[in-house]
Amino acid sequence: MSEEQEQPSRNIGLDLVRVTEITAIRAGRWSGSGRRAQAHDQATMAMLEALNEVDIDGKIVIGEEGRLGSGSPLDTGKRVGNGRGTAVDVVVDPIDGTDLLTKGHPGALSLVGVAPRGTMHSLAPAVYMEKIVVDTEVAHALVPQCMDAPAAWTLALVARVKKKSVRDLTVVVLERPRHMDLVEEIRASGARILLRREGDAEGALEAATPDTNVDILMGVGGVAEGVIAACAVKAMNGAMLARLAPQSEEELKAVQEAGMDPSRIYTASDLVSGNQIFFAATGITDSSLLRCVKYKGRLVETHSLLLRSETRTRRFIRMEYTLSEEEEEEELRDWRASLE
Repeated sequence: MSEEQEQPSRNIGLDLVRVTEITAIRAGRWSGSGRRAQAHDQATMAMLEALNEVDIDGKIVIGEEGRLGSGSPLDTGKRVGNGRGTAVDVVVDPIDGTDLLTKGHPGALSLVGVAPRGTMHSLAPAVYMEKIVVDTEVAHALVPQCMDAPAAWTLALVARVKKKSVRDLTVVVLERPRHMDLVEEIRASGARILLRREGDAEGALEAATPDTNVDILMGVGGVAEGVIAACAVKAMNGAMLARLAPQSEEELKAVQEAGMDPSRIYTASDLVSGNQIFFAATGITDSSLLRCVKYKGRLVETHSLLLRSETRTRRFIRMEYTLSEEEEEEELRDWRASLE
């Protein structure tokens, strides 16, 4: 790949923030609704329409089919963007934490990651992967041995680098039956645990962000969320280790037939190579990093995060937008139609 191909023609960061803002605004209307399918359908269509306005020739590298178990307009291999810009790989999650949103819980985000074409590792048809994520302070010390070592060994390593006691560490883990042994190991070490119902990508973002209350993310989550997380981790100079973790015989067979080695350990740079990476996130419900979408008549307020790896910049963006009467009517019409 030539240098010209590797580099996006311009900074598309704000365009990508606009994508997650539009998606979050549409999705936020479903907070506490109990309607998971409708919420995800609306968010997916909003993200697709917004992406198609961006000056990129985009290709979805890891799509929604693994997450949803069915087809969507944002499946692997689908083209997005208006086709007039740079050729890029795209990974999306219209709602990271759909159940959190529809139950009115905190932690739901809208996410998108973009990198030059050919730099994102697809990993399809894998669905699940084991991950460890840390911030820039610990990045140099995270070694592949951590993936097979007892949790207490890895936590002691992190504590030593951060000049903390292990009991001062906070570990994010998804609350799943598969993590029972991991949770017991962490508790035995004395470290504190934040058990998350959902929000795999958000947990990784917290772990990679300096000066949060989270020191490390551990456990098995989604592959798509892992690649999105790798975009953010690289942009903030953190570190990540990952390994495929098939959760069924069917998934294991599909991974092996695709020629992938389930024992291989990946770094963030293996998942997303190069240094021309953009990551955008907008809060849908409140989270530790981003506030929720707020509505007041036609006035909408959002809070977003934009990361760019090349410049190592991290921007927090508060946006106020006044919907036109036509936009308000269209949004209401689409919402009513989705209820039928």
